Amino acid sequence: MPLALLALAVVAFGIGTTEFATMGLLPQIADGVGVSVPHAGNLVSAYALGVVVGAPVLTGVGARIPHKRLLLLLTGLFVVGNAASALAPDYGLLFAARFLAGLPHGALFGVGAVVASRLVAPDRAARAVSRMFLGLTVANIVGVPASTALGQQLGWRSAYWAVAAIGLLALVALAVFVPHQPRAQQSGIRHELRAMGNRQVAIGLATAVVGFGGFFAVYSYLVPMLTHLTGISDSSTTLVLALYGVGMTAGTLLAGPLTDRALRPTLYGGLVLLAAALVTFYFTVHSTVPALVTIAFLGAMGSLITTPVQMLLMAKAKNAPTMAAASNHSAFNLANAGGAWLGGLVISAGWGWAAPSLVGGALAVAGLGLAFTGGLMDRGGPRSETVASSTGGTPAPAGEDTVPQRT
Repeated sequence: MPLALLALAVVAFGIGTTEFATMGLLPQIADGVGVSVPHAGNLVSAYALGVVVGAPVLTGVGARIPHKRLLLLLTGLFVVGNAASALAPDYGLLFAARFLAGLPHGALFGVGAVVASRLVAPDRAARAVSRMFLGLTVANIVGVPASTALGQQLGWRSAYWAVAAIGLLALVALAVFVPHQPRAQQSGIRHELRAMGNRQVAIGLATAVVGFGGFFAVYSYLVPMLTHLTGISDSSTTLVLALYGVGMTAGTLLAGPLTDRALRPTLYGGLVLLAAALVTFYFTVHSTVPALVTIAFLGAMGSLITTPVQMLLMAKAKNAPTMAAASNHSAFNLANAGGAWLGGLVISAGWGWAAPSLVGGALAVAGLGLAFTGGLMDRGGPRSETVASSTGGTPAPAGEDTVPQRT
């Protein structure tokens, strides 16, 4: 189903573009609506708040809606939110529009991940999900720089209009290429909430918040770190961020087949390497070439842990994986907020611009500890649930978090 996966990747591309484009256009937006740049920065928080709220709420509301129809409704809301952002006449309405644009983010990724996993055989489910996530990583290479340049040349509203157009393209592609996937008879919000009560789901979400918080502790301050410590000019930081996106794309391509082969070892290895890369960056950030190599590796390791966490949550939520998959993106946005806050805390304390790297390394190690805790719980349980429980496969023995072959 390559065209169906491509349609899902286009959705992810639009989401990735709108999520990060605002950061590159804050001065233009601030001038346009008559506020300071720090005040305009709250628009990023408005979007993140929409993601955190919308993922469980919209997934719950749509628990009985067939997946394809729900994807179309959520994508339509995404288009409306970005068009409203382009039309907003003042700061207050723009803040509300950014919140609205963020609402379908998590639910789209959650439903999309479940749909992607069911388009292929169970032993290729993680690869299918990672192909959808490629749209998000490519957005960091192409979408965000292009929308930023467009907004700088034609005005910040044009960037949101471009994202709305991407959403319309995704809407058509989903309608044409994604097959109908009926809901199970026992589907519903109560069924989804019961699945969320699994302790392994809670540990998986905590792993995402804490472990990925390390990634965002550095990513949030990457530009000032590069300008103050590495000596890279402001005009060159866009290219460096694109390099970061290249690393993320490479990590996503690796994550799919590795997760299909061995889910937990991929998660453990990714967190170990992420922690090592973050600590290494503390030392390499002062030299251009070593810093750029480390940045690409950081992007790869950050993306490498995304797919196994997503698949783990879908597995542990038994046969109601949609809300767990969507809530993962709420967790990532909490990681974004928490990592950025802790990184800013050590900078404000006078520890220097490189200090967020050490904070990030500590968070990645803490996330690894949570992941190991979940693995030990698996070994003590009678059987391990897998994504196959919702795709027709056979559950794996305890501790083997792989997607099994179809029986």
